[in-house]
Amino acid sequence: MEKNNLENTNEDMCEVFDSHDDVVSRVRERIPDETEFAELSEFFKIFGNPTRLKIISLLSIEDLCVCDICDALDLNQTTVSNQLRILRANNIVKYQKEGKMARYSLTDLHIEMIYKVGLEHILE
Repeated sequence: MEKNNLENTNEDMCEVFDSHDDVVSRVRERIPDETEFAELSEFFKIFGNPTRLKIISLLSIEDLCVCDICDALDLNQTTVSNQLRILRANNIVKYQKEGKMARYSLTDLHIEMIYKVGLEHILE
C-alpha cells in the first residue's frame, strides 16, 4: 500500500470556515453515540496484533484445531492459546469440542469480511 505524502500545504483545507448547519445536523443524527464509538474502537484494537490477524486469516480459510493453528504459524501452544483466549473474549472466534480436540472458527461472516476488506485495502 502506497502512503500519501501528507505535507501541510493548507491546500487540503477550506479557505474560509463557514460550516453548513443543515449538513452538520443531518450527519450528526446518523453517527453512532460515544458509547458505540468506544466499543468500536476496542473492537478494532483486536485486529492490531499480527498474531491475532494470522489466526483470523487461517480461520477465514477453514475451521482449525489449536494444534493445526500452532503448526501453520510455527508458534507454540501457549502463544496461540493466549491469542485465541483474547479473540474468544471479544467474540471474534468460537470453538467446539470434538472429542479431545477444540476446533476454532470465526464467530460469523462479519469477521471474515472485515479481515478481507482490510487486506484488500492494503494490497491496492
